[in-house]
Amino acid sequence: MAPFLETVRSFNDVPITDAGVDTAAFLEATDGVVRMLKELTGLMSSVGSKAFSPVISDIQGNIKKVRDRYLAAPLQSETLEQLVMNEKNNKAGSATEGNMWLLRSLAFTCNSLQHAQASPSEELKVAFTKGYDVSLGPIHRSGGFFSVQGAIMKAAGLMFNTAIGYCPPRKSFYEKLAANPGGEPISQEALDKKLNGWLTGLDTIISRMDTFYTKGKHGEIFKSA
Repeated sequence: MAPFLETVRSFNDVPITDAGVDTAAFLEATDGVVRMLKELTGLMSSVGSKAFSPVISDIQGNIKKVRDRYLAAPLQSETLEQLVMNEKNNKAGSATEGNMWLLRSLAFTCNSLQHAQASPSEELKVAFTKGYDVSLGPIHRSGGFFSVQGAIMKAAGLMFNTAIGYCPPRKSFYEKLAANPGGEPISQEALDKKLNGWLTGLDTIISRMDTFYTKGKHGEIFKSA
């Protein structure tokens, strides 16, 4: 066994070429996000764990949409960009929309942990609230008050805010990431280096895909002002 971040693929190791973001490697790295969030819920009360469960299920559902498309047309989906364009040409959009929502959830995770890294004294509940406010929050608040879409977005916002309210203590989460089963935990310095690299890689992918989605009119990762 090894510390958590050594057991999952880092977004910093996901190949990016002129053709785009490697789909298979990206999906492998997103599986690591699900594992990380499950580690987070493992530190919560039973009520908190249940509150966070729909958030994880939502992310898993969108990963499945992208993976199903990749497995159905691997040669046309080697990068995320190629996957989206191939779906567009075939007048199918399930994975394109699923990937958009997946990237939105990843942006929430990325921004939240970036806040946590930038402010070592800040509790996770505060960091995740700040991360939500600059990622999913504006999207969940954009549906209007008297429409079906608005009701769905409002419900999603309530789900995320409820889950954030049950975030465990920062100390417990960081100790979990640093733990080395069967050995000594890694130092805070070593953990910061790995986590910052993971976040830098993820942020790079999100920014690239946000530009791609916006320019191609495939959707938007961040809500426009």
